[in-house]
Amino acid sequence: MSLQGSPSVERMCQLAQVSRASFYRFLQERAPDEEEMALRTVIHEIFLEHKRRYGWPRVTKELQRRGMVVNHKRVQRLMKEDNLLAVQPRAFRVTTDAKHQLQVYLNLANRMQLTGLNQLWVADITYIRLQKEFVYLAVVLDAFSRKVVGWSLARTLGTSLPKAALEMALTTRQPAPGLVHHSDRGVQYASAEYVQVLEQHGMTPSMSRPANPYDNACCESFMKTLKREEVYANSYRDLEHLRANIEAFIEHYYNRCRLHSALGYQPPQEFEQRLVPTHETAAATMSFFRHQEIYRSDDQKTMGSNLSITPRTIGSDESPIGYSSVSCSPAELTSASPIAPDCDAQRLT
Repeated sequence: MSLQGSPSVERMCQLAQVSRASFYRFLQERAPDEEEMALRTVIHEIFLEHKRRYGWPRVTKELQRRGMVVNHKRVQRLMKEDNLLAVQPRAFRVTTDAKHQLQVYLNLANRMQLTGLNQLWVADITYIRLQKEFVYLAVVLDAFSRKVVGWSLARTLGTSLPKAALEMALTTRQPAPGLVHHSDRGVQYASAEYVQVLEQHGMTPSMSRPANPYDNACCESFMKTLKREEVYANSYRDLEHLRANIEAFIEHYYNRCRLHSALGYQPPQEFEQRLVPTHETAAATMSFFRHQEIYRSDDQKTMGSNLSITPRTIGSDESPIGYSSVSCSPAELTSASPIAPDCDAQRLT
């Protein structure tokens, strides 16, 4: 510590016949920690600005984005001392009706390696409870940037609900043919009306396996964030009041302001703007496990092979039959269903 004048702290303590510890204790009692108070002020501003949606991890990242050098443990301690508690999630409830006789499409999402925008869209539906009724929300996300590109809110859980969200996404993004659309096996997404819209725009349907939400994880994560940070933190008069708040949350907050951990703590809109042009037009690759092991030539089988292939069980709806190479782009796929056996035989000879 440096003071004005020539005498040092040690010399002044000797002249005053007091210990240095007593001197520093006196300073701490009389002079508050201005730096920590300034930090607390900014933490409160961020917490209130995001309406109690941010916990200490995102508050720390936001402080660092503003140029402040701070440790996450310190932020956690200060928020705990000031009782700044983020809104908490509630129990999850399943709303998918997969017991139908409609066509179920091959799961392509878990095989894709994304390199840019408009390669894989994920879709899902959730319910929101109002005071006197239940309403339903359908969303469509770009899996690469996690941005919500389409959404729809209605009182009925029919095909028109996700169809409206899909049409909004198509109008907003206008993707090139070859995009993969992934969803659960709900009857709304398997209906002929919905699949017809996908086919008209050159999109390939893809569906999750039963009781396996991991392929649609980014959409499930958005639903959890929406309910925890918006729905459960507010009360709504009616459907129109909810619609206005959902629009503000998605369009103005989630897509443009909220830091996303999977994007290096960037908002989806900012992440997309920072992409180089090649990422926007590049094609995704798609791999089928054990394909080389099953369809390698007889010479390879007799002479041995140095291929390193990870064994993996393939279900009846995940057979790689009908695809001629180990990797392919979504634009090369004409259907998500396996082709006929005679066509497959011609391709493999």
